[in-house]
Amino acid sequence: MAIIEDKLYRKIKREVGRAIADFGLIEEGDRIAVAVSGGKDSYTLLHILEALRRRAPVRYELLAINIDSGYPGYKSDVIAAHLREKGFDHHMEKTTHYDVIKEKRRPDSSFCSICARLKRGVLYTLARQHGCNKLALGHHLDDFIETLLLNQFFVGSLKAMAPAMLADNGVTTVIRPLVYVEEREIIPFARSNRFPVVCCCCPVCGLADQQRKRMKKLLLELEREIPSVKRSLLTALANVHPRHLLDGRLKK
Repeated sequence: MAIIEDKLYRKIKREVGRAIADFGLIEEGDRIAVAVSGGKDSYTLLHILEALRRRAPVRYELLAINIDSGYPGYKSDVIAAHLREKGFDHHMEKTTHYDVIKEKRRPDSSFCSICARLKRGVLYTLARQHGCNKLALGHHLDDFIETLLLNQFFVGSLKAMAPAMLADNGVTTVIRPLVYVEEREIIPFARSNRFPVVCCCCPVCGLADQQRKRMKKLLLELEREIPSVKRSLLTALANVHPRHLLDGRLKK
């Protein structure tokens, strides 16, 4: 079944196109690895980038990459079948991350943070092996704002995410083209297109990220009084006034 080209599809495509233009996310000749977990966000990102690619003024290529961390019950075959059916170039990578996490994780450490670091390292390696100079991740507008609040509330840092940044390996550029797209737009888009969403099957799925859930609840409550609060917070990330902050390093 082809992507349903309705009003919501056009809105998401327009928002992704605007992000690409505003932050220079895609350039002529790019080969982009798209991390596809089997979730609604990564499916949406992949399909929208492909739709834009067909009519883009610049030439670029996409390669969908899936990382199987070894959690029992994870249905990577469902993801692979979808990618084949839709004609996407793809690579499926099986790892032993679950065994590594069980062996190395300290009782008081975050399961998710270790898993994310391991997965990101493999993504960087695979991107290089497959000749991809960029890695696209499915973080959306809500992720940016929730991360901003989490860092302020619990870390004491004024930091969120960047739409484009050079990875620690000094080679791969990480891009987040869904920066202008809200989660409440992605949910019905994924449902209407019947994306085969697959649970990550990690042992703490549904129990982890309690602090992030608190941020979601807080933003939902704020939106009742300030409907534009998320868009305003996102705008604030691009409207920084260093002279009015406390970090002495900014004076240098």
